[in-house]
Amino acid sequence: MALKKVNVKELDQIVEHMINTVERSKDEIFQIGEQCRRDHDNIVKELEKIKADVRKVIDEGDKLEINSKAARQRLSNLSRQFQEYTEEQVREAYEQAHDLQTRLMVNRQLEKQLRERRDDLERRLLILQQTIERAETLISQITVVSNYLVSDIKEMGEALEDAKLKQEFGLRIIEAQEEERKRLSREIHDGPAQLLASVLIRSDLVEKMHQEQGPEQSLEEIRSLKSMIRTTLYEVRRIIYDLRPMALDDLGLIPTLKKYLATVEDYHKTTNIEFTYIGKDVRLPQKYEVALFRLIQEAVHNALKHAEAQTIQVKVEMLPDKIYVLIKDDGVGFDVNVKKSGSYGMIGMRERVEILDGIFSIHSKKGAGTVVSIKIPTVADPVNSF
Repeated sequence: MALKKVNVKELDQIVEHMINTVERSKDEIFQIGEQCRRDHDNIVKELEKIKADVRKVIDEGDKLEINSKAARQRLSNLSRQFQEYTEEQVREAYEQAHDLQTRLMVNRQLEKQLRERRDDLERRLLILQQTIERAETLISQITVVSNYLVSDIKEMGEALEDAKLKQEFGLRIIEAQEEERKRLSREIHDGPAQLLASVLIRSDLVEKMHQEQGPEQSLEEIRSLKSMIRTTLYEVRRIIYDLRPMALDDLGLIPTLKKYLATVEDYHKTTNIEFTYIGKDVRLPQKYEVALFRLIQEAVHNALKHAEAQTIQVKVEMLPDKIYVLIKDDGVGFDVNVKKSGSYGMIGMRERVEILDGIFSIHSKKGAGTVVSIKIPTVADPVNSF
C-alpha cells in the first residue's frame, strides 16, 4: 500500500506544537531538578550540623558516664561507712549521683534522637540524588528529541516529503547523536557542577578557618580554591569547545584538529599524540569537516578514557575524491567481538560514517592496542584554502 504525500506545512505545524510541548516538559523537569538540588544542599548543611551535634553529645555522654560511675562509687563507699559521714554529706552524695544519672539518661536519649535524624537525612539525600539523576537523564533525552525536531525535521522537511523516509532518517540521527548528548550531560554533572559545589562549600570553610585558625591557614585554603576554580574554568572551556569549536568554521578541519589535539595532549601529560596530514590544503564542505572532526574527537576520547594509551597516532590523508583517517593507540585493547552493555560510542561513529556513505572499521586485541579506520568519499572545495 503506497504512502500518501505529506503536506509539509501541516507537518511543520505538528512539529512546532511538539517542540513547544517538549520544551515545556523540559522546563518543568529542570525546575524539579533545581528544587531537588536546593533541598539537597540544605539537607547537606543540616546533616553536617547534626553530625557535629552527635559527636558533641557523645563526648558529653562519655564524660557523664565517667562522673556518674565515680559518683556511684562514692555513694557505695558512704553506704559501707555510713557512721563516718554526716547526714548532709550523704544527702549531697546521693543528689549528685542522681543528678548525674538523670543527665546521662537525657544525654543518651538526645544521642538516639540525633542519630535517628542523621539516618533520616542520609536516606533523604540518597532519594534526592536519585531524583536529580533521573531528572538529568530525562532532560538529556528530551534535549535529543528537541534538537532532532528543531534541527533535523524542520530543516529537511521540504527535501524529505515522504513521511516514512523522514522517520527512518531521524531515528538514525538520534542514534548517532544520543551518546554525545549523554556524555556532555555526564561531563557537566561530574565536572564543573561538582567542582563549583565544592568551591561553594570550601568558601564557607575559608571564612570559618580565618576566624578559628588565623590568616595563614585561610590563605592556604584560598590558594587551593584558586586551583579548583582554574580547573573548573578549563572544564567549561573544554565542554564549550566540544560543543562547537569556532575555529572549525573559520580555519577548517586540519588547523582545528592540530589545535584540538595539542590542547588534549597538554592536558593529558602522560599521553603523546602524534598528528600527520597528507594532501593539499583545501577546505571540505562543512558537513564533512564537522563529521570528521567529531569522529576523530570521539576516537581520541575513547583512547584516552578506556585504552590507557601512552601514544595516540592520528593520520589524515586527503585525496581528490576521498579522505582517509586512521586513529591508532598502543593501549590495552579489547575484544571487538564482545559487546558491552551501554556502549554507544562506536555505534554512533559507525552511523555517522554510513550517513556520509563511508566505510568504518575497528581492529583491536587485548594488549595490542586499537586501530580505527575511516574512509569517506568526498569532493574538496579548492576555492577555500586552510
